[in-house]
Amino acid sequence: QVQLVESGGGLVQTGDSLRLSCAASGRAFSMMGWFRQAPGKNREFVASIRWSGSITYYADYVKGRFTISRDNAKNTGYLQMNTLKPDDTAVYYCAAATIYRGSYGVPQNYDYWGQGTQVTVSS
Repeated sequence: QVQLVESGGGLVQTGDSLRLSCAASGRAFSMMGWFRQAPGKNREFVASIRWSGSITYYADYVKGRFTISRDNAKNTGYLQMNTLKPDDTAVYYCAAATIYRGSYGVPQNYDYWGQGTQVTVSS
C-alpha cells in the first residue's frame, strides 16, 4: 500500500521558517513534488525534485525562499520554507510520481498524494 505522510505544518509569523516532511512508503518514485491550495484558489505548484540526480524545479513565487530536498535512505522528501509570507498560507500537499512525465508542475502528472498539512503565516 502506497502512503505519503506529511508533517511539519503549523502557525508561524511573517519571516519565520518551517520544514515540511513527506515520508513515502510502499514503492519507489521517480519524482516528488509539493503543491499548495489556499481557500478559494486552485491547487498550485510549489516545487519538485527528481528522485535520482536531485534535479529541482521551483515556482517563481518561492524561488530563493524554499528549498526542496530528499533523503533516499529514509525515502522522505522535505520542503524547507524560509522568509515566510502571509501569501504562503495554504494547505501544502506532497505528491509522488511513479514515472517522470515531463511536466513537473501539473498535478495530473502525479500518482499519489498526501493528506495535506496546514501552513498559516500571520502578519
